[in-house]
Amino acid sequence: MAHTPREDFGDVGAELAPPELAWRDRQTYLESRGYMLRPRYRPGWIPSWRSDPSIRPFFAEDFVRAPAFRDHLIDATRVSDGKLVLLKRVAADSVEVKIASYFSSPEIREDPCNHCIPVLDVIPDKDDPSKCYLVMPFLRYVDRPPFESIQSILDCGEQLLEGLVFMHEHGVAHRDCAYKNLMMDATLLYPQGFHPVRFDQLPQNLRWSAPIRSRADVAVTYYLVDFGISFWFQPNETDRLVLGTSGLDQDVPELSDDVPYDPFKLDIFVLGNFFRQHFTGKFTNLNFLDPLICQMTDEDPARRPNASDALRQWKRLSSSTWSLQRLWRPRPRDSNIVVHAVADAFSLSKHWSSLVEMLCTAKFVSVAAIAIVINHWHSLSGL
Repeated sequence: MAHTPREDFGDVGAELAPPELAWRDRQTYLESRGYMLRPRYRPGWIPSWRSDPSIRPFFAEDFVRAPAFRDHLIDATRVSDGKLVLLKRVAADSVEVKIASYFSSPEIREDPCNHCIPVLDVIPDKDDPSKCYLVMPFLRYVDRPPFESIQSILDCGEQLLEGLVFMHEHGVAHRDCAYKNLMMDATLLYPQGFHPVRFDQLPQNLRWSAPIRSRADVAVTYYLVDFGISFWFQPNETDRLVLGTSGLDQDVPELSDDVPYDPFKLDIFVLGNFFRQHFTGKFTNLNFLDPLICQMTDEDPARRPNASDALRQWKRLSSSTWSLQRLWRPRPRDSNIVVHAVADAFSLSKHWSSLVEMLCTAKFVSVAAIAIVINHWHSLSGL
């Protein structure tokens, strides 16, 4: 008898790939250490759609594989409180473990300027003593979900620069602070949680979208992650130069295996390039950040600001914007004027109460100014 397309589709998800088998074999041990993998990775797993034909495989939670090409990473749940976490398998003697553990030590972790990803636990591998598992909060890329306002972008940039200043003050150059290593804790944005692979769906019901709050309503924390190629200089080291061409951002002009370069100024370029590609390069109403970003991405490392100077300039540029401007949505460069107008009206409607309160409580706001804003909003709303 020929298989139906549904049966063939279900067959694809019914077999564990080799990397998945490795995690399945460690599930019992990880559970004994307080961390539970999803049902798919538990010993004796039987696909739910096989035992219950009414379940469509695509909507079955245990049909969802871990992302490809990330065999050393997997999501898990902390048994003690149900917290969603990420397990990362790394070399036990790696610089990543040393740096991540240092920034997670109690006296360092409490500093509000510390935006290094917290390490919640370090678990030795039961079969390979040269490996261990870093347990960390489950984070998401900084723009997933998308930024809703200029203010949310300014908050993100300020926190990332603040975190870079903190690392540099402790003698650590990140060396890879590009997009994929800049993340946020989205826990407070999703009151009912979200699935660790299908981010937009509920954790246990993939038929439904996960309800989401506005970034304006909750405190979102941004983090620098992955210290795999970071370098930690001791206080007595004066020659703070490195070699190497590794890293996600290959636009850095000074990368070299032969000519030593300053990794702290490299960090400035990489973060500035992130701002250029994902902020000013994507949105038309962030041009006020251009002067700083141009400095950060200068071809000559000597002309780039240090992290502290960059943070001061970021704060100055942020404070120089009008409050209404910060409430505005980021305007994509690839959308037309009608889309702009409708999206702007919707954006302002979400912030309407904040806008009225801001205008009415300002000390020197004229009635005419309030009327202009109200008239502009109504004109947009009427499109």
